[in-house]
Amino acid sequence: MMKQIIKTEKAPAPIGPYNQAVKAGDTIYLSGQIAIHPESGQLVTDNITAETHQVMQNIKAILNASNITFEHVVKTTIFLSDMDLFTAVNEVYGSYFSGDYPARETIAVKGLPKNVHVEISMIALQYL
Repeated sequence: MMKQIIKTEKAPAPIGPYNQAVKAGDTIYLSGQIAIHPESGQLVTDNITAETHQVMQNIKAILNASNITFEHVVKTTIFLSDMDLFTAVNEVYGSYFSGDYPARETIAVKGLPKNVHVEISMIALQYL
């Protein structure tokens, strides 16, 4: 099985020793995304809604670079800085899917990179 690195300039460059996504066979593993605007490099942290939209837009760009959409996502992990953010994040997250939602867990953690409030990673299948 070949491993293929997925990269796009339409999502932020990694801030550490990892890739935006890796394809292994028909499975695409997307690294956790935070709300870095890919063009400016600035964090979008005005409010949790804007922050979550930026995260989802970054994910969308990586999915597009993989020639797939949110419909191909089978598993999601959401990391929150505070469970009180769950409702707002869930509303934005859900708006990117048209049904047949992926499996998911949502976890509150002590800290996230760059002190953001939300980080989301996904696993998708090339062919469904």
